[in-house]
Amino acid sequence: METTKILIGYSIYLPVALFLTYYVSKTLFKNGKIFMLDIFKGREDIAQATNKLFETGFYLLNIGFALMILEMQLFRDSYQELVENLSYKIGGFSIYLGVMLFFNLYFFFRGKRKAKEAQQEERMVFKA
Repeated sequence: METTKILIGYSIYLPVALFLTYYVSKTLFKNGKIFMLDIFKGREDIAQATNKLFETGFYLLNIGFALMILEMQLFRDSYQELVENLSYKIGGFSIYLGVMLFFNLYFFFRGKRKAKEAQQEERMVFKA
């Protein structure tokens, strides 16, 4: 009976984790394209390529982590324990995704700041 509940847990956890990863990724990188265009001074080809590489890395890290924490153990063989275990796994993974989201935003803003600094340095060179 425990194996059945564990399989039910996996069949709930995996689609939820994959959907959350997909949703956060699409939201982040759809809006991140604007930052990339700004960082790369409107060069759409390199901005799109860089954004796609970030997106691929995001998927690999997050899906890898979701699979790494997949293991479920039920000691009492109850549906209550299954729901509690699922909420812990999905909640922990959601927190992890949030941290990764802010980590990527930090890189977007840092890249924007560096691009702005480089642009100001170029202006100073042309004035001199």
